[in-house]
Amino acid sequence: MALLLGSLFLPPAQPVQAVRAAPLPLERHYDNTGVAHEGRPDSAGLDGRGAALSARDLAAAGWPPGRALTVQGARLTWPRRPPGAPDNVRAAGQEVLITGRGDALAFLVTSTGGGPAGGSGTVTYADGSRSSYLLNAPDWRRGGLATKAVALPHVSTPAGRLAERARLYVVTVPLAPGRAVASVRLPYAPDLHVFSLAVRAAAPGWTGSWAASTSGQPPVGPWTDRTLRLVVHASAGGPRVRVRFDNTFASTPVRLGGATVALRAAGARALGAPVPLTFAGAAGAELPAGAQAVSDPLAFTVPAGADLLVSFHLPGTVTAVPSHGLAVQRAYLSGPGDHTADADGAAYGTTLTSRPLLAGIDVGGGPGSVVLLGDSLTDGDRSTADTDSSWPDVLAARLRRQDEVPRYGVLNHGIAGNRVVTDRYPGDGVSTVTTGVSALNRLDRDVFAQTSVRTLVVFEGINDLLAGTTPERLTAGLREIAERARLRGIRVLGTTLAPCGGLARCTPAVEAGRTAVNAWIRESGPFDAVLDADLALRDPAAPGRLLPAYDSGDHLHPGDAGYAALADSVDLRLL
Repeated sequence: MALLLGSLFLPPAQPVQAVRAAPLPLERHYDNTGVAHEGRPDSAGLDGRGAALSARDLAAAGWPPGRALTVQGARLTWPRRPPGAPDNVRAAGQEVLITGRGDALAFLVTSTGGGPAGGSGTVTYADGSRSSYLLNAPDWRRGGLATKAVALPHVSTPAGRLAERARLYVVTVPLAPGRAVASVRLPYAPDLHVFSLAVRAAAPGWTGSWAASTSGQPPVGPWTDRTLRLVVHASAGGPRVRVRFDNTFASTPVRLGGATVALRAAGARALGAPVPLTFAGAAGAELPAGAQAVSDPLAFTVPAGADLLVSFHLPGTVTAVPSHGLAVQRAYLSGPGDHTADADGAAYGTTLTSRPLLAGIDVGGGPGSVVLLGDSLTDGDRSTADTDSSWPDVLAARLRRQDEVPRYGVLNHGIAGNRVVTDRYPGDGVSTVTTGVSALNRLDRDVFAQTSVRTLVVFEGINDLLAGTTPERLTAGLREIAERARLRGIRVLGTTLAPCGGLARCTPAVEAGRTAVNAWIRESGPFDAVLDADLALRDPAAPGRLLPAYDSGDHLHPGDAGYAALADSVDLRLL
């Protein structure tokens, strides 16, 4: 099972400190040099033995000294130090001066002991109260790629550069709600290196209205000087909007030359003139490898349930791009030129069935959002394209039509082919595989970093069983998801696994495993409530199969009627 980032790590014993030192900014604690000067490869030694990060590789990834980086919603700064100068802290209980209010602390870290390194630390708040946290990070040369922020192609040594991945991680840990942070005490773990630290700001006044998970980095085009126009079906509405682009899994930056938002008329045609987005006041933005760009708040009314057009220009040449693989909604690609301001859509002559780069839409106001974490059944596979017939879309429509509970935004983080405990896409490099890293390994990015999350619905696991994962391993993974979410103050709903009888791979052993997992979810799972997809979709005359009226024809995925039945079965009060 994947190693947890930021929790459930048993720390080494800490030395006794009689006097608590006065907090200092992180850079005042720098005691290790992690980035080597290209002309002096012996000028650094991240691991204490002369091996270090390459300044050339960092620059190529868009991580030069002093660069502000938004990763997992946190605004971090790569150390403003020249190569060959101290640029990180070996964690040894230092008191770090840092202030702000938010939902999490974000650490830009790695470890050098050959395995994970970490321990417990303490947050001190402005009111004098304290809370503890657990932090750990994988090794910079051996750790998993699925959870890294960026992987650099070389390790610098005094003997020359090695063609070997060097990993950096962003790890978040929860903060006490509503309290202002005054300082942070680092763990005692000398193999843990801390490059940057920030309070991730909460998002009061914003509701997540739409989202999609990055499921891989497939080859494209190449596209040179092209504009993409993506159709987004908003769940919640509001008087303001902001848009998020993610360069997850990439090794190089990508440039947005400009971007607009518009209400959709039909196809690629806008209802009125598209409105320009800005990024820190600029028309465009560069997304460093592994990082995000979030547009400035824009006064633009988004009607609940409306279709939006988000258009963005890629002025350079793009040969591969982080994407959501299954859109079930046509997107549009233009010929050469910046066509973000075009209203008529005539320039968009090519259609796509994926969602490159675009990752989230937030609207002003609202009660917060519900995240649906799942596989192809949540992604809407086999629903009718361009009709918003997935069960998350139908659930969002139900919420909009009622007044019994708040009209939450619904964020669909389903990935077709995804598994709970196994990475399908390895988390690094260009690949035609777009089935994503495991639910465990994308939990921080696709749930905890989402805007204004109130509730998590977990509907995933059948792909694990079909691939031979034992029920015990699957339920352990589901339990871990629930426990980690609960530590973040998020309500967690578990969903039983739907029938798959009639599918050749759905053997009696798979059915026995599904039955066992569903019994665990219903009777002993660690969830706040249970949604019973099995009961909603099965054929009463043959409980191991989908009801024929709900079956898309492949015996695994519902059709439109089945997805509607699943959404209609949800007791909205549980959300």
